[in-house]
Amino acid sequence: MTPQSIKVACSNCNMRELCMPMGLSSDELDRIDEVVATRRKVKRGTTLFRNGEKFTSLYAIRTGFFKTCVASEDGRDQVTGFQMAGEVIGLDGIVNDHHTCDAVALEDAEVCVMPFDRIEELSREVNVLQRHVHKIMSREIVREHGVMLLLGSMRAEERLAAFLLNLVQRLHARGFSQSELVLRMTREEIGSYLGLKLETVSRTFSKFVEDGIVEVKQRHVRILNTDALRDIVNPKACTE
Repeated sequence: MTPQSIKVACSNCNMRELCMPMGLSSDELDRIDEVVATRRKVKRGTTLFRNGEKFTSLYAIRTGFFKTCVASEDGRDQVTGFQMAGEVIGLDGIVNDHHTCDAVALEDAEVCVMPFDRIEELSREVNVLQRHVHKIMSREIVREHGVMLLLGSMRAEERLAAFLLNLVQRLHARGFSQSELVLRMTREEIGSYLGLKLETVSRTFSKFVEDGIVEVKQRHVRILNTDALRDIVNPKACTE
């Protein structure tokens, strides 16, 4: 136990419905409380885990925002995802017991540390937890398929529109506005994730502003026309 780690109780956590399975009995919830024993604070700009580090735990994000990234061959960071409160990170380490990316806090954050050997042990006894872990893994696979589709076949406008829609949808599930968001990542990081140059990201944002689709003030984005964003991602078929 360190000063950065304190006792945590899932049963009293306001993020419980986002990262813990529904329908647990009070006894099962108590047992999970014992597994998720500590919270860890992560300062903005510091890493939660690094590529190559031994994998021991999954992390449920309680507060804050993270990016996961890998170093490309030319030494630049390639952003592979953005994660927010209520989501679980660290799944990359399961396959070979070592992490395959860096997880960097984009703002001061706090995570719940869940030792994976204890999760596996408890999953064998609490079926609903095992299903939940499988669901989290499946969601990650679906997300990666979505990113591959995004990078493989979409134009810049489609990529940025899909990114904004996905972000605001995830934030709305956490009780935030359906139309306003603060971007915790830089435009350069957005470009890295979407496979676009910084200039292209800036130009596309400007076009969305000109078309009256969004309003942008530094990192604050207000979506003025959600339907227009959806139409960019899924153009309506010609009815003529």
